Amino acid sequence: MNQITKLTQFASMFFMTLALSLLSLSISAQTTDTGWLTNPQHPPVQTRFVLTGQQDPQAKTITGYLDVKLAGDWKTYWRSPGEGGVAPSIDWQNSQNLSKVDWQWPHPQKFELLGIETLGYKGDTLFPMTLHVEDMSKPVTIDAVLTLSSCTTICVLTDYQIQLTFLPSDLKVDEDVMFSYAQAVSNVPQPSPFIDVTQASWDANQSKLQIKLQNSQGWQQPQVLVDGVDQATRDYSFKLEGMHPEGNIVTVSYIVDTWLGDVELDGQSLFVTIKDTNLLAEETTQATAEAIVEPLPSTSLTSVFLFALLGGLILNIMPCVLPVLGMKLSSIVAAQGIERRQIRAQFVASSLGILTSFWILAGFILVLKLTGNAIGWGVQFQSPWFLGLMVLVTTLFGANMLGLFEVRLSSGTNTWLASKGDNSLAGHYVQGMFATLLATPCSAPFLGTAVAFALGADVVTLFAIFTALALGMALPWTMVAIFPSIALKLPKPGQWMNVVKNVFGVMMLATSVWLLSLMANHLPVFWVIFAGLVAFIVLMIRVKRVHGDKALVLSGSASLILIAGGLLLGSITADQWATPLPEDLAWQKLSNSAIEQHVNNGRVVFVDVTADWCVTCKANKIGVIWQDPVYSLLQSPNVATLKGDWTHPDGSVTDFLRAHGRYGVPFNIVYGPAAPQGIPLPVILTDDIVLSAVKQASGGTIQ
Repeated sequence: MNQITKLTQFASMFFMTLALSLLSLSISAQTTDTGWLTNPQHPPVQTRFVLTGQQDPQAKTITGYLDVKLAGDWKTYWRSPGEGGVAPSIDWQNSQNLSKVDWQWPHPQKFELLGIETLGYKGDTLFPMTLHVEDMSKPVTIDAVLTLSSCTTICVLTDYQIQLTFLPSDLKVDEDVMFSYAQAVSNVPQPSPFIDVTQASWDANQSKLQIKLQNSQGWQQPQVLVDGVDQATRDYSFKLEGMHPEGNIVTVSYIVDTWLGDVELDGQSLFVTIKDTNLLAEETTQATAEAIVEPLPSTSLTSVFLFALLGGLILNIMPCVLPVLGMKLSSIVAAQGIERRQIRAQFVASSLGILTSFWILAGFILVLKLTGNAIGWGVQFQSPWFLGLMVLVTTLFGANMLGLFEVRLSSGTNTWLASKGDNSLAGHYVQGMFATLLATPCSAPFLGTAVAFALGADVVTLFAIFTALALGMALPWTMVAIFPSIALKLPKPGQWMNVVKNVFGVMMLATSVWLLSLMANHLPVFWVIFAGLVAFIVLMIRVKRVHGDKALVLSGSASLILIAGGLLLGSITADQWATPLPEDLAWQKLSNSAIEQHVNNGRVVFVDVTADWCVTCKANKIGVIWQDPVYSLLQSPNVATLKGDWTHPDGSVTDFLRAHGRYGVPFNIVYGPAAPQGIPLPVILTDDIVLSAVKQASGGTIQ
């Protein structure tokens, strides 16, 4: 009987212990997983909140994840959904003993519907989370509400109640749960030691953000996402405009928009999320308001070299280098009667002179670039020292062509000057260099594209493109070097050659006068006039000594007649040409704020970025801008004209040029209600080009 009683008691205790154990396991299971949560009104979505059991008592943290399972084509969204959608969110405020929760976001997919791009997830997605507990010795009560937006062709916003109570010390690590958690964490971008955000430029006028990323391991097929760190900027939409990888650098541009008013990114923190082959990274950076340089597509590198060759070739017929044609012609004619081998050597020397001068220009620009100074085609003409040197050199060249001084090659002091006028290799070499220097204030078709690409590229590409420019400009010389018979087909030297030399000598001196006039932008006008008079007197003295009193009288009389004739012609035609030039009234100073203000008021804005030393700029003004019908159109009340003057170094003008991927003048662009981003115009303007751009920018309201 006693044994039966003991067996009964044992069985009772056993089943009670078993029941308590099962109850304990049941309670433990409930405290680490909410189970699948559904909403009867929206069956395609299931979700649950799971604790891994992993905890850090020192940091007072516990890990877990939100598991969202979507059926079929249903999708939910990333923390920054893009142009549509609502990011998932959890309201934790009713929870107890919980200070905050860190939500980690796996890299999203990109979706597009009816032209609207969004970022999010399909299928089964796990969002890792880290719970920050206030007191690890006390129970934690999670009483939260998950608000989840899910969409196909329609969108449904659903709430799910997340409720869990647990004691941190009772949590046990579940291997299967930890495996799922580890997989989820591997899909979350993390900071990478190989990635560096080198630039985050914000241009409010264009609503454009440009990010530059450097990958020490190189890029394969990068995908870059940008979103705001703060909630205010997280509501912004970052629409990819273009991506330009180049070596270890990739430049990404975005158009930034929002439904909630104006966009302002200056000083704002941003997440930059990168996905590439075997790389998933996320960096934080800060946007800075500055001009944006638009890189040319990397696929156009071959085209850029072709443009450089054509641009260099066209420079030979630009007005800047016309005074050098006399020297070229003299060299070709003087080449008659000498051996073909010597002809080749002379013209190769000229080509090398052109090549050397372009390399010097490239090196000069590289130094400016590395020291943070303004860079651009012809930027050296902003320096009074360079202008002074060019005035001296052109005056000496012109005087030599007019035969106003003779030099002997035996004189070490005058060897360079002598080489200009004879057939020595050094003379041809200097001619090539001089032609390049005179060409720099001119812009030509194709030249702007090539130079813009070169100045924004790396060192090797910079020198390669300038080499292509040099080869293009040297092509006529090279053709004579390859086919020396060309030089032998010209008439033999005679009196006609002296006439040609005198004509081009006068043109060279006219170039000196023009360069001297540019000095008025840097020095008082009195000293510029004084220097000109001194040079004129010295030249007249040389004319008397070399050619006699008769030549002096003729030269002086011709000079006075030219000056008087110019003044007389100007006074007679003043009513035709003086009126259309009220620059002080018609032109406003260039600024992004002025452009934005005029466009917001419904006006078309014509921007002219120019410089006094830019010959092509003056050709555009005289031939197109100051002539009807363009002039009358630009004076209409619905058109504002803004001018950026690059005669002197000007940071704001340089930034404006760089923002449009330009590094030289002239640069013209038209803005308007129908073209708020602007319509860039070609280097050489025509009436039709300007009228068409104004009409397009106005949306057809201006004809």
